[in-house]
Amino acid sequence: MKRQKRVLLLVAFAGALTFGHPALALLTGAVGSLVLAPALPSYVDRAGKLCLQAAIVLLGFTLNVQALWQTSRDYAGTILIFVVATLVVGLVIGRLVRADEDQARLLSTGTAICGGTAIATLAPIIRARPESVAIAIGIVFLLNAVAIVLLPWLGHALVMTEEQFGVWVAMAIHDTSSVLGAAAIFGDRALEVATTVKLLRTLLLVPIALVAGILVRQSQAKLRIPAFLVLFVAASVIGSVLEPPVALTSVVKAASHFLLVAALFGIGMEIRRTTMASLNGRAILLGIVLCLLVLPITWLAAMSW
Repeated sequence: MKRQKRVLLLVAFAGALTFGHPALALLTGAVGSLVLAPALPSYVDRAGKLCLQAAIVLLGFTLNVQALWQTSRDYAGTILIFVVATLVVGLVIGRLVRADEDQARLLSTGTAICGGTAIATLAPIIRARPESVAIAIGIVFLLNAVAIVLLPWLGHALVMTEEQFGVWVAMAIHDTSSVLGAAAIFGDRALEVATTVKLLRTLLLVPIALVAGILVRQSQAKLRIPAFLVLFVAASVIGSVLEPPVALTSVVKAASHFLLVAALFGIGMEIRRTTMASLNGRAILLGIVLCLLVLPITWLAAMSW
């Protein structure tokens, strides 16, 4: 039976790669995990994360470092205001709906910065219970799954430019994988802008983790810059200096897209039946309310820039 499940998952994985649609890959992985409930080795989860990081680094090779700097400078202030405001509002709403304190902190941080990554980073610092972590990650995943399907359609319906859409999804969607997936559906320029803005947003996890560590006097809050962010900038510098031919750039973009689709399938498989069963109404309400507030505010910010 285990072997049959793995064969079916491999067929689904091959189909997702063949179609090459980010949203389809994410949803296929999630359905495979929920329906088949396979027992997979831990390296499968690690492989999905490595594929995502490799996709980001390769994309950096296709971006001009001056454009990268310009985008970073233009949106840094907006991102900082958004992150701080989302954290504060999330904690206030959490108290109003009487959500569990740990879950409110995790969901607010995940919504403000980078979804599951922020939740996993903050959890040991605030000594969050494992069930609270599972609930927060489950809610974030479900909201991301809806966003990656809905937002590209909304972007076209609202006649957004690719740059506007890239800024919007980079601030409105939780996880980096889903941001890149939604932006890739919309267009190449949207993907370039979304990657830069989202990585800037992700960097704010470092000071937030340090502040949280100070507040709870937890020694586990350490200053760590993710290696793939450094490699992303380095790849952009190398690509700008070498000025590779168009044919090579096209190959690199195709490889980045392929890895992104593979990563989204793997990330979809991270959702488990046990996670779905542990969800509770107050936490779900908090996650939805935060999203309903974030979506129009970030849209207005993107459209007015």
